[in-house]
Amino acid sequence: MSEFSWQWIDTDEQLAQVCAQCRQADAVALDTEFVRTRTLYAQLGLIQIYDGTTLALVDPLAISDLSPFWELLADESVVKVLHSCSEDLEIFAQQGRVQPKPLFDTQIAGVLLNRGVAMGYGKMVSAYLEIELDKGEARTDWLARPLRDKQLQYAAADVYYLLTIYRTMASEIADAQRLSWLLEEGERITEGRLLPVNPDTAYLKVKNAYQLGPEQLAILRSLAAWRLQVAQQRDLALNFVIKDAALLQLAKRAPRSMGYLTQLDCLTERDVQRHGRAILKAIANADVDNPPEPVDPLSADPAFRDAAKRVRKVLIEVCEQHQVAQELMASKKLVHQYLKWRLGASSEQPVVTRGWRGELASEKLAALSV
Repeated sequence: MSEFSWQWIDTDEQLAQVCAQCRQADAVALDTEFVRTRTLYAQLGLIQIYDGTTLALVDPLAISDLSPFWELLADESVVKVLHSCSEDLEIFAQQGRVQPKPLFDTQIAGVLLNRGVAMGYGKMVSAYLEIELDKGEARTDWLARPLRDKQLQYAAADVYYLLTIYRTMASEIADAQRLSWLLEEGERITEGRLLPVNPDTAYLKVKNAYQLGPEQLAILRSLAAWRLQVAQQRDLALNFVIKDAALLQLAKRAPRSMGYLTQLDCLTERDVQRHGRAILKAIANADVDNPPEPVDPLSADPAFRDAAKRVRKVLIEVCEQHQVAQELMASKKLVHQYLKWRLGASSEQPVVTRGWRGELASEKLAALSV
């Protein structure tokens, strides 16, 4: 990996100057480095920006005002280039209340260009530039200071090569007449990220929630909402408050006393001491008379599975006809989303009927008997 230079940005004035310069460019490559071990929210340790002229490594720990960066993300005259950016988007939403527009995700671009399954950054750099990246600093503590030169070189490489690859990819995807598809995907993956998390739906992310009956689901809903509130207040990862498996057992057994709680093997003694009374209160407050709908009951229905196979077959045929990677149109998640909508079990318009996917697949799906 070749050496290249960067600017270390650790004052508000420097950041404002760099972002003003970047807003004169047609595109900027971006990346973030962060730490997330026990926290609910990622702890931002470094921001990398490259506009083709200046490569800036921004220290968010030293800067008091990141608003110039958030304004750059929102500036629709500048294409924001990132790679496999879901975690970056989460950070932007949580810390800046903003999402990058327009967004060019090079990993998605690679799939749209039929370069195989979604490529990691190192593999993409190797494929496009025949350069092998040194990934030895991947486990860096990005909150530590000072960072070593080798760590900074590693971080700088994440945007230095990204912008060069973007130039090639943008040309390739325009030639394939799929640039509008790519930008549409950027809008889709940022959609809804600024909406507040609804505590009443937190139970839907608890593993194996589908196993529970109506009253148990009502209890799980109350417990999951309580756990999310604690996690947000303490900035603690959900499973470091109470693990999913413990929530599931609590919902099944519905303990009503501290004595019963201490007998459960799903909770540690510390769990009971710290959260016991709050757990009992959440269980007592569960609205068992108005339980939520069962979690994904259709997926266990043989008739639903047969219909899903027919939907997937149609989508695969569309993919083959138009040379589109199956993971973009015929994944299990997208198939089930469409079928639930078609059967009236969901009011959310499915992804495969929207935008470029809808143009390719809607007519054939509509003709399918389910």
